[in-house]
Amino acid sequence: MQEQDFIPGEYSTKIDSGRVGWESPSNIALIKYWGKKENQIPANPSLSYTLNNCKTTTLLEFQKKTTKSDNFEFDLYFEGKQKDSFKPKIQQFFERIAKYSPFLKDYTFKISTENSFPHSSGIASSASGMSALALCVMSLEQKLNPEMNPEFFNRKASFLARLGSGSACRSIEGPLIEWGKHKSLSGSNDCYGIKYEEEVAEVFKSFQDTILLVDKGQKQVSSSVGHNLMHGHPYAQARFAQAHENLDQLKTVLASGNLQDFMEIVESEALSLHTMMMSSKPYFILMKPNTLEIINKIWAYRELTKTPVCFTLDAGANVHVLYPKKDAKKVLDFIKNKLIIYCEKEQYICDRVGTGAVELNLSK
Repeated sequence: MQEQDFIPGEYSTKIDSGRVGWESPSNIALIKYWGKKENQIPANPSLSYTLNNCKTTTLLEFQKKTTKSDNFEFDLYFEGKQKDSFKPKIQQFFERIAKYSPFLKDYTFKISTENSFPHSSGIASSASGMSALALCVMSLEQKLNPEMNPEFFNRKASFLARLGSGSACRSIEGPLIEWGKHKSLSGSNDCYGIKYEEEVAEVFKSFQDTILLVDKGQKQVSSSVGHNLMHGHPYAQARFAQAHENLDQLKTVLASGNLQDFMEIVESEALSLHTMMMSSKPYFILMKPNTLEIINKIWAYRELTKTPVCFTLDAGANVHVLYPKKDAKKVLDFIKNKLIIYCEKEQYICDRVGTGAVELNLSK
């Protein structure tokens, strides 16, 4: 499917009012994307684990306008309180998707959203938040066009979510989602994420992710700014090529169950991401001293115990500790005994690989 496939024709049904809702998770990239082209197109492919516990719940209530207008009309509530500071981002999102969801101008909306994790925790909520809203928009479109099939629904939801936040396109399904054109993956494209359908060893199907909250403050440089700094970056082309090569290698590793190679690729990807930040102009560092303390502790623990535990990083200071489910008890003991002292207020979140977004049952 291409962009033009998501431009709707006439809708077969009319609806005046109602409500729809979704829970959508965050995700953590194993192969990172950093740098994007116009219209949220990634500069390189990425592969992510969909998480299970870190999620956004969004309820979209809609009422047909009595008088036609060319404006988007909505109120936004976050955790029960009106949040006008969030409205510009939603306005921008609606403007970007209007071509594909023209009915948005026919209704007034009340958007109510909340996260399963604290908003100030340092966990990026754009992926879960924008994917949840995109799914709500698609549920309304499905009411207008009940003949829509599930595959089209998911692909267009991912396509719309991407226009809100690039990584949001990887939160619709799970457990592994690939986004961005890659020669070795059939169906891969830049428009939306696809389920990773290649062979995956059992050990990787139930991986755990404990998120260590090193710094809960606002990042000094936003991800959008960081992506834009890849334009003209002296190492950009080499980094994009590296991502393609690492995705090829990870494809083999996921099939074989080779934990050692998995850890090397995932950690290398995380450090490459931050290397791009430190070598851009202007340069910046999002890791904190305690981020490095945790990384070194993980390396020392892995060397001493031979436990297959590794880390990855998002565009921030927090550390995602990845490990097989069978090793959960001893790794959690290690985290509690040795690592949480490096976390802000000793806070961490236990998560695991999930299967994607879930529609809310609003008939109760």
